Amino acid sequence: MSEPHVRAESVSKRFGGVHALRGVDLEIARGSIHALVGENGAGKSTLAKILAGVHRPDDGTIAVGGRPVDYRSPRDALADGITIITQEPTVVPHRSVQENVFLGVEGGRGGLLDQRRTGRRFAQLVERTGIELPPRALPRTLTVADQQKVEILRAIARDASLFIMDEPTSALTADESERLFELIRSLRSRGATIVYVSHFLQEVLSLADTVTVLRDGSVVRTAPAAEETPERLVAAMLGRTLDLAFPNKTPPPADAPVVLSVRGLSRAPAVVDVSLEIRAGEILGLAGLIGSGRSEVARAIFGADRATAGTIELDGRLIRPRSPRAGVRNGIVMLPEDRKRQGLLMLRSLVENVTLPHLDEVSHAGVIQHRREASRTSELISALDVRTRSNRAPVSSLSGGNQQKVLFARWLFERPRVFVADEPTRGVDVGAKRAIYELIQSLAAEGIAILLISSEHEEILGLAHRVLVMRAGRIVAELDQETMSEDAVLHAAFATGEGAAA
Repeated sequence: MSEPHVRAESVSKRFGGVHALRGVDLEIARGSIHALVGENGAGKSTLAKILAGVHRPDDGTIAVGGRPVDYRSPRDALADGITIITQEPTVVPHRSVQENVFLGVEGGRGGLLDQRRTGRRFAQLVERTGIELPPRALPRTLTVADQQKVEILRAIARDASLFIMDEPTSALTADESERLFELIRSLRSRGATIVYVSHFLQEVLSLADTVTVLRDGSVVRTAPAAEETPERLVAAMLGRTLDLAFPNKTPPPADAPVVLSVRGLSRAPAVVDVSLEIRAGEILGLAGLIGSGRSEVARAIFGADRATAGTIELDGRLIRPRSPRAGVRNGIVMLPEDRKRQGLLMLRSLVENVTLPHLDEVSHAGVIQHRREASRTSELISALDVRTRSNRAPVSSLSGGNQQKVLFARWLFERPRVFVADEPTRGVDVGAKRAIYELIQSLAAEGIAILLISSEHEEILGLAHRVLVMRAGRIVAELDQETMSEDAVLHAAFATGEGAAA
């Protein structure tokens, strides 16, 4: 057998008191797509970053092409042809695509850049790879998918032969993900090796040659992808079986009162004349393509954006949420689609993140009562099974699923009337997804009105009692339990077939 591209032996890594990797042994075959899967906190990203030179192992050895290596930085790994591409591209936003691609390897004479020669190099690179990008465009004007292409071109320009991709599709649409998969297969056909880290088990099984499962920092098994199924992978990841089906739906009573009523809501061009109702205990799904106006509707209801027209009634009372503070005061809360940028203070503790909107409840005469704050937070953290070494630890130290649970804890500090959940399971593992699904259903069972937004059609169909489909800022279809299907959602979203309304 040929020498593996990478061999890791007895690799361990600790971060403070956290044992991220425990004696990991792994071989990655040259010219293959090798996937790493596991729960958040299983160690897959840590292992990927060790291979890329971002972290150094505390114990164990790494060999590349049969030669022992000890990378002290990503630059060292790149010198061996290894590069990492993360879910958040690391491009220089105010430099052109061409400048980003050749950053650090520009070439030139006498300290001066030869723009004409660089342009020819870029054109040759595009021709060789088939990756079409406008050379003079600024990356900040590109989609996340195209920014990832910039990183791939940059790596190829440096003769990279091993690409580590850490959750590369988490912010991509289905079409963008499929184009990325084609590019990955194209790289493999040219002899490149791909290490692919992902929570999405179906895409792993359709893309990878080999799958390694990690749990609690250790390798559970490595096997050909053709021998695996989502159920087998989940059982290996969790150490137990898990029903991948959604919890059973319990529809609200027929006479359940209307909690939220929206009429003629507009904020052009993103939201145009949107009307909807949600009853007590109902989960209303809002589906549509990215850019259809789903999140903008949610933000207007919550008060994060001001509507220019329309009315909002809560329990039959007219309200005008002109800020998130006003929304919370009225009993409307929102889980944003991007928890890191719009929801959490990543360097602050769990306690501070949970109590931030509720300081009046844990203060006396303007002074925070830390014992009361800690006690109330501990109850919520325990009820939601947030796994952390300390409630005073920064929220950045938690896995994605636990970070999401902290946001739920924040909005359950006081029971809301309306819970808006925008992409509630983005970037969380399969075990945390199931817990979040059960939590959403339990909130509905308590009579809370739920507005659920998700790009995963399966998630919308599996949880919602009714689904509204948006296109170009308008609601174009309403689906109930009898008419609800992925085909119906897609027809309406793309304005094709019988499901497409005006």
